[in-house]
Amino acid sequence: MNARRILVVEDDAEMRLLLEDELQAAGYIVDQAADGGEALARLRGGDYDAIVTDLVMPGIKGDELLARVREWDPGLPVVIMTAFGSIESAVDSMRGGAYHYLTKPFRVEALIDTVRAALQERALRRTGDPAVDESPPGLVAESAGMRRVLEMLRRAAVADTPVLIRGESGTGKELLARALHDGSGRRGHAFVAVNCSAIPDTLLESQLFGYRRGAFTDAREDRPGLFQQAHQGTMFLDEIGDMPLALQSKLLRVLQEREIQPLGATTPEPVDVRVVAATHRDLEAACAAGAFREDLYYRLNVIPVEVPPLRERPDDLVPLIGHFLEKHGRRLGRADVTVSREALDLMRGYAWPGNVRELENAIERALVLGQDDRIGPEDLPPALKKRPVTPAPDEVRSLSEVEREQILRALRSVRGNKTAAARLLGLDRKTLYRKLDLYQIDEF
Repeated sequence: MNARRILVVEDDAEMRLLLEDELQAAGYIVDQAADGGEALARLRGGDYDAIVTDLVMPGIKGDELLARVREWDPGLPVVIMTAFGSIESAVDSMRGGAYHYLTKPFRVEALIDTVRAALQERALRRTGDPAVDESPPGLVAESAGMRRVLEMLRRAAVADTPVLIRGESGTGKELLARALHDGSGRRGHAFVAVNCSAIPDTLLESQLFGYRRGAFTDAREDRPGLFQQAHQGTMFLDEIGDMPLALQSKLLRVLQEREIQPLGATTPEPVDVRVVAATHRDLEAACAAGAFREDLYYRLNVIPVEVPPLRERPDDLVPLIGHFLEKHGRRLGRADVTVSREALDLMRGYAWPGNVRELENAIERALVLGQDDRIGPEDLPPALKKRPVTPAPDEVRSLSEVEREQILRALRSVRGNKTAAARLLGLDRKTLYRKLDLYQIDEF
């Protein structure tokens, strides 16, 4: 297989050489450009598989280069490198179609992983695989934790084994279940979702399994249930932990015998359905308390998938903000709105107990109530503006400790290259050497 060709666009010569060396060592063919204008000239004369570009450069900057690339080749992945001081611009970059952004200083391994993932995704899109082209909107997976989740689902999609998706409310469990369905051989058939906690216990059985005429007072005709509607497709049972015990035994029969018995029917009916369940509850504790059948738990938990909460996947925050700005901004006639640095700082420092759903609601609220073309702190929900709890004294770290750690992190990421480290940290070389002496860093 031919090696993939990468274009690195960076105005700092030392950084360009470093990135070229590392990407070549990873097996890629690498060309360099010192600015956006040179990059456009190279793009006109060569065929590239991905672009890695700095955001802030003289002349044509990274975001303008991105816009030009999108016009020329919408499928060409562009990875943006940005310093913390311009992180709010990363929101615009994600909205503009960037594959991902990396905040300086970053680990070289993180860049290589990002480039590899971008190339894999582009290759999948070129195959026309519906599992890629029809991925559910709002499913952002830039963080390592979410990428592991998607990889698990990709591998699970090829079989009909039950999957149990576990995670806090608002983490996108239904979107993941849809992604699993879209990646499976059942994607041409129905995906049927039911929230077990939203339907009264007295109605849930008839909704799931259907009924025969005369089964109860208002049953004037036969009615198929959701399992029949999902035949040859996927049944998604959300909040499975809230399913009544009486129904759990009937669901177990569906999983074991692949048949259902509608209310009022004298014989069971075969069904061909893959069951995917989800819950935010501790099912092991529910089993111990007798509130959930242990045999059903083990039958559902063949492939467990743990979805991390948003507070544990900070790499997904800015891409999600960009996605929701695009999604709701277009609908509300506010397509050009972005986020101020101050508002972004508040969102980055918030724990998001309601996860992705809460983030989406916050962005939609800000678009509706805000009047400027940039969302500010005043446009965010009150919960985000409350003063954070002061940590206990033994949790407080001095500024010198934090700064020393950042310097070490930058040096490790560039394998001891002090010029490149100074560039990543936004320092001149003299200042960096002074701080190396101050903090007695001599291991590089």
